Amino acid sequence: MKVRRIGHSLGVILPQDTISALKVREGDDLFEVRTPDGIQLTPYDPHFAKVIEIGRRHLRRNRDAMRELARR
Repeated sequence: MKVRRIGHSLGVILPQDTISALKVREGDDLFEVRTPDGIQLTPYDPHFAKVIEIGRRHLRRNRDAMRELARR
């Protein structure tokens, strides 16, 4: 891959096999995750996944209260 100028920014054109492996298409968002080995590109927002997991834990801990709220 080569870094190229795209307008006033720099960009990288992803090869078709990388696009297929990521299961993305034009217009999709990619997120960068910094790792000790470099940067990982992923179509999944790791921050959003963390927020969802926190919400699930909260719902499990407060299951009875949530059931009672749902009845009202």
